[in-house]
Amino acid sequence: MAIRGLRRTWCDGGGGRVTRVLAAAAVLMASATVRPQGLSLVPCKLDGVEHEARCGVVRRALDPSRPQGTAIDVHVAVLPAVARRKASDPVFFFAGGPGQSAIDLAGPLSRRFARLSNRRDLVFVDQRGTGRSAPLKCADDDLRSVLRPMAETADEARRLQRLRECAAMLQALPHGDLRRYTTAIAMADVDAVRAALGVERLNAIGASYGTRAVLEYQRQFPQRVRRAVLDGVAPADMVLPASFSPDNQAALEAVFAACEQEDACKRRYPMLRQRWQALLARLPMPAVVPHPVSGREERVTVTRELLLSAVRTPLYVPLLASALPAALDEAADGRFAALVGLGQAMSGSGRGAGLATGMHFSVVCAEDVPRLAGDIDRPGADFGQTFAALYRQVCEAWPKASVPPAFFQPVPALAATLLLSGGADPATPPRHGDRVATALGPKARHVVVPQAGHGVLALGCVRDAVQRFIDADTDDAALAVDVSCAAAMPRPPAFIGWPAPDEAAR
Repeated sequence: MAIRGLRRTWCDGGGGRVTRVLAAAAVLMASATVRPQGLSLVPCKLDGVEHEARCGVVRRALDPSRPQGTAIDVHVAVLPAVARRKASDPVFFFAGGPGQSAIDLAGPLSRRFARLSNRRDLVFVDQRGTGRSAPLKCADDDLRSVLRPMAETADEARRLQRLRECAAMLQALPHGDLRRYTTAIAMADVDAVRAALGVERLNAIGASYGTRAVLEYQRQFPQRVRRAVLDGVAPADMVLPASFSPDNQAALEAVFAACEQEDACKRRYPMLRQRWQALLARLPMPAVVPHPVSGREERVTVTRELLLSAVRTPLYVPLLASALPAALDEAADGRFAALVGLGQAMSGSGRGAGLATGMHFSVVCAEDVPRLAGDIDRPGADFGQTFAALYRQVCEAWPKASVPPAFFQPVPALAATLLLSGGADPATPPRHGDRVATALGPKARHVVVPQAGHGVLALGCVRDAVQRFIDADTDDAALAVDVSCAAAMPRPPAFIGWPAPDEAAR
């Protein structure tokens, strides 16, 4: 999320940069790829992708109601299919965040879906406000910001001030009308890319916030979707960040319950829930903690928000969550190094890297925060209103678009749609997928992987099933694809730390 400690809300995938190769000869070679709609694709090199890609831009009005006004470049990268006789329906990938660059994900996604790329082009569009498409980046988006002292990054007042400064800086840009970066406007951009590529129908794969984008694309352009895959369903009516609290709470409760059901974990941490509650009751408290990146010891004040932010990050990945009992047990004794390390664990993997904070808040402040007052989700007992309060403060002065009511109402799907949810997901758990599957109707199928976290497509057997889903000749055959392999995936057992010195001596 854009606010440090909340950056892992919807993000999924890896990071990277795009290095363009625009030699004169390459430009001449690409001249034959100019489309009637004006999109010229030229050879380019994408980080993490071995073979050559094709890159281009589609000019779009910043404000759709003023087509002759300020224009922005929406960047697109295409990985051509390997086969000579390729299918006419490419696969479009919709990134998470909101604020993630789709093109930055081309490397890991092209490897994950190599089978799809045999017959179909893979298309990555940097949604407006992200990547290279009129980016809305703040100072905290610089990866060097992870080296800041923890006391500075954890200070709420400083954080809010930096975000206010960022909003002012962004509004001074030529493309800085922050009201023009909604999901609905961005999906019209995507359809312009589809038309410019000469594509009749596309296959859409969206992860996390990308599922909201796919749902909106389906709503606006239902005839243009051949198949859709929604991994970690985050619909428009989700009311982020109100959903953080109960969904995070449920995931944390599952960690406690799993520990109580495992003999080794229960023996090692018999009073884990009670020690957790006692720790919450002592906050805020001073502590000396090693910086998760530099390793230097720093003095910080552990607040409730800082503690909950560190806890919620590992909940995204069950393997990381398996270390929470040990980390929470140490934190209850005033030793926070393990918990802070887990809270930073996904930063090195690329999750959340490159997030455009300005685009993130332009979306959330317009589409979610105005509906916080009417949300019926009951806050989690531990997480409460912590994250919602932060978003309210940020969005008070953030320029906001008006979103039409139709945006929040999914329409029945005309194309086969596969919804995927992880039962242990703290951000987009199955309850959201259930609701959307009902709204989409008989063309939708919801698959829940009970012990998976945020991002079911990372599981090998699910990835293979998705490829069969897209390859299937008919919607009925696609919806009948066997995904039962994922149901048997076990929850990782709790990590049992080294015994305490007094225990080791016995």
